[in-house]
Amino acid sequence: MTFDLIVIGTGPGGYVAAIRASQLGLKVAVIEKAEIGGVCLNWGCIPTKALLKSAQVFEYINHAKDYGITVGDATIDFGAVVTRSRNVAGGMSKGVQFLMKKNKITVITGYGKLVAKGKVEVENEGTKEIHEAKHIILATGARSRELPNIKIDGKKVIGYREAMVLPELPKTMIVIGSGAIGSEFAYFYNAMGTKVTMVEFMPSILPVEDDDVSKAMEKIFKSKGLEILTASTVDSVDTSGVGCVVKIKTPKGEETRECDIVLSAAGVQTNLENLGLETLGIKTDKGKVLVNEFYQTNVDGIYAIGDIVPGQALAHVASAEGIICVEKIAGHHPEPLDYNNIPGCTYCWPEIASVGYTEKQAREKGYELKIGKFPFAASGKASAAGAKEGFVKVIFDAKYGEWLGCHMVGANVTEMIAEAVVARKLETTGHEIIKSVHPHPTMSEAIMEAAAAAYGEVIHL
Repeated sequence: MTFDLIVIGTGPGGYVAAIRASQLGLKVAVIEKAEIGGVCLNWGCIPTKALLKSAQVFEYINHAKDYGITVGDATIDFGAVVTRSRNVAGGMSKGVQFLMKKNKITVITGYGKLVAKGKVEVENEGTKEIHEAKHIILATGARSRELPNIKIDGKKVIGYREAMVLPELPKTMIVIGSGAIGSEFAYFYNAMGTKVTMVEFMPSILPVEDDDVSKAMEKIFKSKGLEILTASTVDSVDTSGVGCVVKIKTPKGEETRECDIVLSAAGVQTNLENLGLETLGIKTDKGKVLVNEFYQTNVDGIYAIGDIVPGQALAHVASAEGIICVEKIAGHHPEPLDYNNIPGCTYCWPEIASVGYTEKQAREKGYELKIGKFPFAASGKASAAGAKEGFVKVIFDAKYGEWLGCHMVGANVTEMIAEAVVARKLETTGHEIIKSVHPHPTMSEAIMEAAAAAYGEVIHL
């Protein structure tokens, strides 16, 4: 069949690009070898949040007395927790399937591969067929990165996918990596009752976050009973016995630990194999497809978005890239994406949210800074909610008042970070934030108070 646009992959980059293209009048097809919605809807963003909500509810129940409520002993039905997560993911995937039909997008099941300019071969259960389009978008995403010395067997050494559907709750777990994926699973399993040790190669956990965020979260995690080994590496995992024997190189020397499960959460690896990139001479570098600001590759008519191109490997980034890409294809004049105004969120508890420069990055850029910090311990709403952990930290350019960065730790801060994203997009200054009246009592007041602290005008500190 012939289309205006074929999208290979239906994750949050691919399916969003397809829908926007259909809205713009293009005849669109998507090719998907697995579930509609990709990793995000089926094995990433959505089901993990369902798991994390169960952990949060369990923690609430265990601390009910803090709110003047007495309940009986809470127990975990781990199978039911996993089932709920899978049901949530299944519902969302069905929702995207409905959107495909609503927008008259042809869904082709199978493995898509470029065989010539404008031609995609789709293989499904041994049969092959060719589909053609003037424009082809690659949106094949990524998978768990396998460390060279640690083989993922899917049973004792697992990736994020297996971590969502373990048949039973492990008693002990070692998590390799403390980025968003590692921290979320470490929090979840710790809250469920697993003894968790987190191993991080860098000197601090959550290494892409502001130093104040990393330090605060390390303290909070340790208070919850998590063991954290920073500046450490897992040298080997022996799975020949009942569990795992793990050798860890730490600043104090080599340690040997035993655990039921090892979760490898050391990043992701792009899905570029067997796509036909070499056949068409599409340029790549370090596992990423090279594209221009509108996601055009070096081959006319072939585009790439999402995890397989340089930039943050985040669902909302992929969606934004997909929209920009198809709007350009349709003859519109979209604005290139500002990768320094992309919010990052980690959904452990308390949550983490950030956008823009860290303090260290801003100083390295040569800015003179005004920095304000407001702890939730001073927030009336946070105290009433029993959620006093964390803070809001804001960073402004002292010369022009430009909002350079915002970093948060606290309850529901992933919902609050959008204020900073929009304000930065509109080139809002620190004084404009201070003069924007925030509702009382809310957690969001902390943003205004932090801005006021940066300019020596804070009221509630």
